[in-house]
Amino acid sequence: MEATSKKLVILLGLMVMIACCADAQNICNMTYSELMACKPAATPPNPPPPTSACCAGLSHANLKCFCQYKNSPILPSIGVDPKLAMQLPSKCKIPNAPTC
Repeated sequence: MEATSKKLVILLGLMVMIACCADAQNICNMTYSELMACKPAATPPNPPPPTSACCAGLSHANLKCFCQYKNSPILPSIGVDPKLAMQLPSKCKIPNAPTC
């Protein structure tokens, strides 16, 4: 019984760590929440302009890194249009954005 209790405590601890630190994961120097702030602006058919939270995230992102996702099936699988996503830096008026 004691071994089962220890396993349960470890499992609960891991679940808390994952829940607390999920936002710590990042892609191309943008956190998950920053990426999600940009999702509506890159989702068809009539995307709104990018939010200030989206543009703030893009302002410190590694934009060249995002080029590798341009032709990836990942973006469409989560409802993001890669062409719309690639327009976000210019819509946010980010200087020197790379052309992919």
